[in-house]
Amino acid sequence: MKNNKLHGDDMLLDSWIKTLFDNLYDGILIIDTDEIVKYINSSYTRITRVAYDDIVGKRLRDVRPGARLHNVLKDKKQIVGAIREEFGIQYSVNMSPIFEDSEIIGAVSVVSNLEDIYKLYQDIDKYKTKVKTLENKINAIQKAKYNLSSIISQDINSLQIKSTIKKIAKKDITVLIYGESGTGKELYAQAIHNESNRSDGPFIAVNCASFQGSLLDSELFGYDEGSFTGAKREGKMGLFEAAKNGTIFLDEISEMDMEVQTRLLRTLQEGTIRRIGSINEININTRVIAATNKKLEDLINEGKFRQDLYYRISVFPINIPPLRERRGDILPLVNHYLMSHKNDLKMDIILSKDTEFLLYNYDWPGNIRELKNTIEFAVNMMDGNEIKVNHLPTRIQYSQKDVEVKIDRLSSKIQEVEKQEINKALKLFGNDIDGKRNAAKALGISLATLYNKLK
Repeated sequence: MKNNKLHGDDMLLDSWIKTLFDNLYDGILIIDTDEIVKYINSSYTRITRVAYDDIVGKRLRDVRPGARLHNVLKDKKQIVGAIREEFGIQYSVNMSPIFEDSEIIGAVSVVSNLEDIYKLYQDIDKYKTKVKTLENKINAIQKAKYNLSSIISQDINSLQIKSTIKKIAKKDITVLIYGESGTGKELYAQAIHNESNRSDGPFIAVNCASFQGSLLDSELFGYDEGSFTGAKREGKMGLFEAAKNGTIFLDEISEMDMEVQTRLLRTLQEGTIRRIGSINEININTRVIAATNKKLEDLINEGKFRQDLYYRISVFPINIPPLRERRGDILPLVNHYLMSHKNDLKMDIILSKDTEFLLYNYDWPGNIRELKNTIEFAVNMMDGNEIKVNHLPTRIQYSQKDVEVKIDRLSSKIQEVEKQEINKALKLFGNDIDGKRNAAKALGISLATLYNKLK
């Protein structure tokens, strides 16, 4: 290709370049500096219906009136997205000058059928719709729906926990939630997320006990193509990546395999993850909230949990007391669960005094989960609209005797303490009638009550 002109097909293209052009889906037309057409491919003929012998070797403007490729030769600038229509066919043309050693030696047109482009846009729109649908489904799954107002709490212990959450939620520190099974640890984790600056991001909950060994590894960190037998051909994103700019909740972290603990520790230290089978580090911006119903200190002593990981995840520990230690929440929770049944049944539901007394004093080993199931059971067992003791699960009915024994013991202890206080007052004021009268006055009781309590 010399003398600023293209001379002959053999000088125009090496054989492999010509083969490439011949097989392109888009149409190609090339002219030299004299505007002589030196090459077209079969796709150009398919799109424009101009045959090879009708145009190659001829001056472009003579064969194709309205052609603009000569302007590219003159201006030495590209023309992009030009639209032409012939024989009822619309097509788009992109035109570029061809340079050799900074000198122009020709120009090329790339022609695309607009019907193909429209179809491509339609396909893209379809895929966009599918992607949007999937995103909506994913967001629905990943969004935390509970916040602090979702947590029913009137007991002083519960109110203190909510106050603590408000203080630490926006500090973006790792939190470890302790609590017996059924105390609502995920509820509190979601509340922390929704109170934080990450509330618009995803919330992804993972039950570590649901995956054995390396399965949890691949779920959390993902894997590259062909990492192991059964791996997806395209690889897989891990949940840490999916939780980017949000929160990942690692429930039952005590059940995590030691090897996965090691990888988690590195992630917390470096702020990166590495997919299984990959050498590339991926930066993540994910807050970790962990939860357990076991004492991790005991597991550390047993060699089942890494001490260094424990210090990493327990930057701020929160203990959720069992329901028996926050009895002020029991009846509000009962009323909360009854309300949904009232709405469903469109009728008022009341508790007998004995039922209310028993529910309040029962120890709830299954905590809130047990309480919720108990209310559902009782609603289905009641005859009218009143829940009585005999409508409660048998185990709770049997607990009535234990409650009565506890109350008797408590009453005895109170009487014993009262006697001790009266005797202290009598020692101070004397045991005669005037001393007893002064002692009763100091204790804020009548003289007759003092005599009764001394019996």
